Amino acid sequence: MPALSIQKLSFAFALLLLSLGAQAQTRSLPDFTSLMKAAGPSVVNVISTRKAQTAAAGGTAGSSPEIAQDPLSELLRRYMPDLPDRPQPRQGLGSGFIISEDGYILTNAHVVAEYDDVNVRLADAKREFKARVVGVDKRSDVALLKVEAEGLPTARLGDSSVLEAGDWVAAIGSPFGFANTITAGIVSAKGRSLPDEMYVPFIQTDVAVNPGNSGGPLLNLQGEVVGVNSMIYSGTGGYMGVSFAIPIEVALDVSRQLKDQGKVTRGRIGIAIQPLTAELARSFGLKSPAGAVIINVEKGGPGDKAGARIGDVVLEWNGEAIDEPMELPRRVAATAPGSLAHMAIWREGKQRTLELRVGEVPLEANAAAREAPAKQHDSRLGMAVRELTPTERRAMGVDYGLMVVEVVQRSGPGSAILPGDVIVGVNQRRFTSKQEFERLLAAHPKGGMVALFVRRGDAALYVPLELG
Repeated sequence: MPALSIQKLSFAFALLLLSLGAQAQTRSLPDFTSLMKAAGPSVVNVISTRKAQTAAAGGTAGSSPEIAQDPLSELLRRYMPDLPDRPQPRQGLGSGFIISEDGYILTNAHVVAEYDDVNVRLADAKREFKARVVGVDKRSDVALLKVEAEGLPTARLGDSSVLEAGDWVAAIGSPFGFANTITAGIVSAKGRSLPDEMYVPFIQTDVAVNPGNSGGPLLNLQGEVVGVNSMIYSGTGGYMGVSFAIPIEVALDVSRQLKDQGKVTRGRIGIAIQPLTAELARSFGLKSPAGAVIINVEKGGPGDKAGARIGDVVLEWNGEAIDEPMELPRRVAATAPGSLAHMAIWREGKQRTLELRVGEVPLEANAAAREAPAKQHDSRLGMAVRELTPTERRAMGVDYGLMVVEVVQRSGPGSAILPGDVIVGVNQRRFTSKQEFERLLAAHPKGGMVALFVRRGDAALYVPLELG
């Protein structure tokens, strides 16, 4: 065979291999069009409204970061300050998905908490219903809504336990109010524990989730809901590649309790723990760092009555091994209050089992009251502020901030600030404590100008103010 023919044949064979490789690569990429068609109709836009309140009444915008401001009223306020102050309603935007044909809808607690009216707009954009808030559980960030309708399109519910890191997933929701938006990515990790969060083993993804996506579904490639999109980690308030979803099993368990009894009950045993490191394990004579070290025992609590001590290492709860420390509070919380439980511990080189009667976590309203910091008046700014709670910081994607809860002087130095604004910086400096904020203000004399960097719903802006 002539050499030229062999070259041609080799070239054709190489092209064939490239073509087959490209086809194989194309086939391996997921097709989200069928997923969107199947799951999209069950996803809704949740619009929450808080009744108009004057600044003097001390009204706040709630903890939701998805707040829409009326741009016309804000423009009039800035450039026509002598106009009578007309209280304006505040509006929150989020997402949700229908779980029953008769109108039960899952969303996030922070999307509807602290609001007076909630409306639900269907994906066809032609139907809108007033929703009743059946119940809210801020600890898991789950809320259950009900609309009066029949024959609604419902989401297919899946199983988050079969997810693996690297699996493709998608989110459908209304980021920044843009309804019926789909974004996609992969599962980054499972069982994530977040600061100040004990009860939810979050699914971490790199799916683009932004304000307005909250409460929408996280879906697998079969179009099944495997999670409820809840929060992001961000230095700017926008998506930065790390988002978290509540496993669907957790959300459904919470929704069933809200529907059946109007509240969520969780077990407690009155102990505090820390992770068991390899060094601590060696110190205690354990072969592996699996378990949780007790660092505090509440006097008179269930753990105390059962004989638990500081320094005990919890190895098992009701026969199930505690491999990671955060597994313990989740399993305790899932245990019915009043029931008997068995906790295996390691103490002085031996394993023992304690029998205890599980207590109940206090009602959420009481916990929320303990968590919310008191407001503090700042006469130089003419307003009252309070620190954001850990839950609010996570929801807004900020490390620290001061929420304006009352504007005392409408014609004074605080006239351009609105209740619900969150101050995160002074001039070009961010601050991480109330003391640092006050030091930054103290560097300016009375009558001087400062520029407060403010988060106002989805927007971030500088507000120049004269110090009193």
